[in-house]
Amino acid sequence: MTHLWCNGQWFDPLDFSASPTDRGLILGLGLFETILAIDGEPILAELHLARLRASCKQLGWRFEYPDIRDTMVALTQRNQFTVGRARIRLAISAGSGVFHDLALGADHIIWMTAAQAAELPPSTSANLSLWRRNEHSALAGLKCASYAENLVALEHAVRLGFEETIFLNTAGNVCEASTSNVFLVKNGTLHTPTLASGCLPGITRAMVIEMAEKLGIPSAVRDITAEELHHADELFLTSSIRGVMAISRFEQRSLTPGPVTHLIGKAWNDGLVRKNAT
Repeated sequence: MTHLWCNGQWFDPLDFSASPTDRGLILGLGLFETILAIDGEPILAELHLARLRASCKQLGWRFEYPDIRDTMVALTQRNQFTVGRARIRLAISAGSGVFHDLALGADHIIWMTAAQAAELPPSTSANLSLWRRNEHSALAGLKCASYAENLVALEHAVRLGFEETIFLNTAGNVCEASTSNVFLVKNGTLHTPTLASGCLPGITRAMVIEMAEKLGIPSAVRDITAEELHHADELFLTSSIRGVMAISRFEQRSLTPGPVTHLIGKAWNDGLVRKNAT
């Protein structure tokens, strides 16, 4: 990375700084979005920005950068990510302020970085996390900067030989993975947890639900138990960077990516190609 964007200006990474009293830095009071770019073009940026603005509104913040998508394109160009896949990270940190006040401080920062995105493996593995998601949390559904819980759970899964980990919520139902949403297929029907489970309202998740309807695949958004994960015919994860990725091993059970996963994955990849072409 040779350049980053912050508060409307371009910086060398070595010149970037934040206040030592920034509540995003010391308390995790911040929001972020991760956007895939293909050949320098941000994919589904408008949907990511809509989610970010909705999250800002929930915290009482305002996001006023109407030309931010054009800035994303400029960011990929400045960093020479105009061929292949790149990861754009757009973040807001609350800045300094009174401990109990959520308001953005005068020194709050909005910044954006770009990095090369690795080529994706055909499938992944996942276990069931030891820890539960609180679906009643004030932060449920927000892509919040306080990500340590995810990282602790993911590191534990990696030590056990897995690449992802899936959280249940306090009700014992499936919520989400540490960096993605979860889908299962049983008897040809696609299932994914409701947003009331506490999961992030994923951009790819919403589009997969729409694609299933267009493809004539029966689907249900509902409470899902851990037992159903163990007996699913197919499992896959979705995220903006991963797209649609099959789970080929869940806990100690091997799975073969099935017809629904293949169909949804192909529709997603074809859609990205068309989106990028326009």
